[in-house]
Amino acid sequence: MSMENKTRVTEFILLGLSSDPQMQIFLFLVFLVIYLITLVGNILIMVVIRADSHLHTPMYFFLFHLSFTDTCYSSVTVPKMLMNFLAEHKTISVSGCIAQMFFILFTAGAEVFILSVMAYDRYAAICDPLHYVKKMNKGICFQLVSGAWTIGFFHALLNTVFSFNLYFCGPNQISHFSCELPRLLKLSCSETLTNQVVLLTSIVIFGSSSFLLTLISYIHIISTIMRIRSVEGRRKVFSTCSSHLIVVGLWYLTGFFQYTKPSSISSGALDEMFSVQYTILTPMLNPIIYSLKNKDVKRQCSFFFVIREHRFVGN
Repeated sequence: MSMENKTRVTEFILLGLSSDPQMQIFLFLVFLVIYLITLVGNILIMVVIRADSHLHTPMYFFLFHLSFTDTCYSSVTVPKMLMNFLAEHKTISVSGCIAQMFFILFTAGAEVFILSVMAYDRYAAICDPLHYVKKMNKGICFQLVSGAWTIGFFHALLNTVFSFNLYFCGPNQISHFSCELPRLLKLSCSETLTNQVVLLTSIVIFGSSSFLLTLISYIHIISTIMRIRSVEGRRKVFSTCSSHLIVVGLWYLTGFFQYTKPSSISSGALDEMFSVQYTILTPMLNPIIYSLKNKDVKRQCSFFFVIREHRFVGN
């Protein structure tokens, strides 16, 4: 039977993480708390950085954009997932699914390159401190962040444009909580070789370039730190990039295991666990890591809450 004679799918069913009604209520509460922590943590960091003139430096400028990206990245998938936990019909239109896929690719791509830009910033500060102000002036910082968002946009646009040629005629069930491109390709009735090549090529080009930029930056950073004779000096210098290193490690380790694990250990539950890690848990953990590891952010956040409490009591 030709594709013209098959019924075109107009909506997908997102099966989510569980089909048990009681478990869905439990998961709704868990992920609602996680999402609220993500929003409060990232928005608080953005407000503190914007309000405190002492934090108007390149490092915090990039941290502001990382928090903004994490807020957007989490908001692309979590609200729909929360709705589906309570909904009887867990459907999403094909166009809505492709739109969600676009914004997942967009925000994820932007975040990867913002992390790379932050690594370059730490390289410039630690390895070439005398020229740091010149290398990381406001114009360059703005160009670097704009470049990260532009690359993320074209990465998403490239894959989305080719997705419009996909034909869906059934089945229409996605065994996941969001519309990720690899899962859509599995449901397509049309040829997906071009889409797979485009996806793989974009991941290799954009992913490897961002990873290499981060890796090279940290090779130089570690080399510079090891040449410092004082143990206390090495500790102080390393502390300026430890938060970023933890965040980068969480991101790349999850992605590495997700895309390089043997097919023999691949399963739907394992794939969903990795997806939850890098789409939901990482945006929540990033502001916590930066708040705990960064004295300036922790001090300003504490000061913010003291002021709010003082105003509340005064009223």
